[in-house]
Amino acid sequence: MLIVTGASGKLGTLVVEALLRLVPAEKVGVSVRDPEKLTALAARGVRVRQGDYTDADSLRHAWEGVSRVLLVSSNARTSGTDPLKQHETAITVAKELGAERIFYTSQASSSAQSQFPPARDHAATEAMLAASGLAWTALRHGFYAESAMGMNAQGFASGKLVGPEDGKVAWATHEDLAEADARLLAGQEVFEGATPPLTGSESLDLADLAQIASTLTNRMVTRELISENTLLQNLENSGMSAPVKSVILGYYRAAQAGEFAVVDPTLARILGRDPSLMRDVLTRALA
Repeated sequence: MLIVTGASGKLGTLVVEALLRLVPAEKVGVSVRDPEKLTALAARGVRVRQGDYTDADSLRHAWEGVSRVLLVSSNARTSGTDPLKQHETAITVAKELGAERIFYTSQASSSAQSQFPPARDHAATEAMLAASGLAWTALRHGFYAESAMGMNAQGFASGKLVGPEDGKVAWATHEDLAEADARLLAGQEVFEGATPPLTGSESLDLADLAQIASTLTNRMVTRELISENTLLQNLENSGMSAPVKSVILGYYRAAQAGEFAVVDPTLARILGRDPSLMRDVLTRALA
């Protein structure tokens, strides 16, 4: 059975839908903290069971009969808890159950030396996978395109994208990445270890996004540079927690260092088409 974790989240939902276009529903199981959210999916023949990375017994039940499992990475770091302990529990259970391969949603910037805190967690998890003795694939996703909109929602509304110096990012949409993840989970292609960066076909910084937004909306959208200290003060004033502030600051530092800039053709090859452009994402978001 193909197991998808985090199946009620943005990425997990899309992976399941893409997977159901490739394999029969009875071959798909989902692991989710609140199964009541997925009653419609259960009615379509997908096995829906409660599973939580903090509860090994729940995973043993949710993943019964697993052949391949997709571990959607935990975002526990932003709430001040430890995602690595959760990932370790998940990997241990997958090994106990005899999973033939673990897929893990990593990131293109995965590195123990990254300026971006989640990328360091991804690197540590990849090291756990490598030491597990299981076959594994780290899906090194490009930076989510929707994050550009979320981080800059006020800026697009006001016409001013404010932040410290950044750098180019090869943005990729959840939809494109989920389709690629599903194809690999279904066995259409095999990568041993980390995939190449699964990125969009262009690399853009916030100044580029401001220019595109200006063209789309017929009103001036500008890019305004501020210091890191001003950013942190603004985040403090808005009530952001310390872990979230660390992630946001790390994004700017990593982008400036070029950690998200690499454009790679692998995602397009897996999809058999060009990935979505940021112009498309902005068109939908700013409509």
